[in-house]
Amino acid sequence: MLITHKSFSQTYEVKGTVYDSTGTKPVPYVSVITTNGNGAITDLYGNYSIQLRGTDSIWFSYLNKPTHKYAYKDIKAPYSFNISIKMFIENLPEVKISPRNYRQDSIENREVYAKIFDFQKPNIHISATQGGVGIDLTELINIFRFNRTKRMVSFQNRLIKQEQDKYIEHRFYKGLVRRLTGIDDDSLLLDFMELYKPSYLFITQASDYDLFNYIVKSYARFKKHLLPSEMWRNGLGLSN
Repeated sequence: MLITHKSFSQTYEVKGTVYDSTGTKPVPYVSVITTNGNGAITDLYGNYSIQLRGTDSIWFSYLNKPTHKYAYKDIKAPYSFNISIKMFIENLPEVKISPRNYRQDSIENREVYAKIFDFQKPNIHISATQGGVGIDLTELINIFRFNRTKRMVSFQNRLIKQEQDKYIEHRFYKGLVRRLTGIDDDSLLLDFMELYKPSYLFITQASDYDLFNYIVKSYARFKKHLLPSEMWRNGLGLSN
């Protein structure tokens, strides 16, 4: 009986890439959900990784369109569980596309995941009443729901990290970097941007001039095959 219980409680990793219906283009920001309540989101390259139990199932959701559920026991290759999803755009009317506004994207993202962003770790609140000392029973119960709290905090941190990455990409984008460095080769451009991607701390405090200066000086270091330190990514040492 002990062995059986252990097999039910043990967790496993499933990871892979989500592609569009052609199976060639990775799809970012796809929600990945398990029946145990764990959640993840695909990164800019469509990659994801999530933990689940042997009795759980996993499914994917994009633009509020969920896939069917895949039972873990039926997944043959959990470390390369790649899927293609339908984008649901075939019948949309023709529209003029305007450049996306980062602030609007951020607001929409926080509205969709409001429960996650607003989640707070439970604390015991003790209040004095005429009848004595009172304890919030709901919060007391939530404190002992360790797994749920851990999952919610982990998902919340992941959403915050992705929001920060999107803001960095909003300012540190290909067109700007290409103009300032003169890099024509797309592969070289991506290598440089990946290696010298500035920190969120720097990007939130830097003026346009500071950012331009960072890009130009970073490219000079890149051509000398110098690797950036964490201090450099934070904008320290640019005056040298």
